[in-house]
Amino acid sequence: MLKLAVIGKDVSKSDSAKMHTFDLRGLGSDCSYELISCPERDDFDGYAKKLLADYDAFNVTIPYKLDIIPYLKGLKGDAKVFGAVNTVKDGIGYNTDGIGFSLMLKNSGIDPEGKRVLVLGAGGAGRSVVKKLLDAGADVYVFDVKSENAAAVCAEFSGAKAVSEVVPAPYFMIVNVTGVGMHKTEGLSPVGAEILQHCEVAVDLIYYPRKSEFLRIAESLGKRIINGEGMLYYQAYYADCIILGREPKASEAKELFEKYREEYR
Repeated sequence: MLKLAVIGKDVSKSDSAKMHTFDLRGLGSDCSYELISCPERDDFDGYAKKLLADYDAFNVTIPYKLDIIPYLKGLKGDAKVFGAVNTVKDGIGYNTDGIGFSLMLKNSGIDPEGKRVLVLGAGGAGRSVVKKLLDAGADVYVFDVKSENAAAVCAEFSGAKAVSEVVPAPYFMIVNVTGVGMHKTEGLSPVGAEILQHCEVAVDLIYYPRKSEFLRIAESLGKRIINGEGMLYYQAYYADCIILGREPKASEAKELFEKYREEYR
């Protein structure tokens, strides 16, 4: 049985254990999966060393996707591109956020090619989202409360444009990658109706609560809304394929996600 875990600032409400256990069982493997909350960065050193020593593999979430890198032997795939890690196996860091996001859009029938998209947030997950949207041919704009973060992402990924403030504009899609709307900020939204009324699709990477205030506002305006559950599941599926050393298949991922939703809804 695989010994796995996820570490983040507060993973007390995380669906990771449920998803990975279900997913691995569907792929023919069993695991134990722990939720490890590390509220203070000062404590991360001890947790990181223990995870690397005692676990077969582990996942990393907000805000430690960059903090884990100095502890690793190296990075592969998208982790090199994004400079952020969400999966660790054998001391090597991987990132499945971007492909999870792309598959969520595809399986939701969303094609951003040639369309204006605003990404709110330029952290680790934000960078993944920006890169994958650019790869899909979208016209990408990035806002972060720390303007230097948005500028850095846009300098890194040619074609993205940093905006210093969010003003009403005809975006096809607005993606919330800020984390505002979960934990202590539950009930808050990074933007209001004056911004969301001009888009067609609102995507929030938050999956708990199921309908964030950002999505609630968008839905009240008649917009299509997508929460982050699909991305979470798909990035977990791709991570589990890395852990098992098997080739991922988009059709298999979709089938497993549909079965997961049937079981847990």
